[in-house]
Amino acid sequence: MKTVRSYNNLFDALYGMLDNEAWMSHSTGGAIPAINITDSEQQYELEFAVPGMTKEDFTIQIDTNDNLVVSTEKKTQPTSEKRYLRQGFRPAAFRQSIILPDDVNREEINARVENGILCIVLPKLTPEVVKPQIRNIGIA
Repeated sequence: MKTVRSYNNLFDALYGMLDNEAWMSHSTGGAIPAINITDSEQQYELEFAVPGMTKEDFTIQIDTNDNLVVSTEKKTQPTSEKRYLRQGFRPAAFRQSIILPDDVNREEINARVENGILCIVLPKLTPEVVKPQIRNIGIA
């Protein structure tokens, strides 16, 4: 029997998704690309291995459930020039939904595609520093 976890950060959330069969309901498509996740003091970074894809192939959005949704569908033009004897790889459509942790600044999320890697940067919110105020306490 699986236990319910509370997710404190993105790593815990993704680890929980991978450890739970319900994760499959968050993913669709033939092959989900390999994902690297890093966590630093300023940001989380997601790296998807997506060889041959360009930025035009991706849609990245935050859905109504406050999940980050990454989807793609590589548009290929059928060519009559090539006759494949074996086709070991082909562009595949996928959709991956990722639970965003509370400390992500949703307004500053950005992405880029470079050398077959889709990199999504999730900046963390800067915690507000509350300065103590001097206050006199009356004695009754």
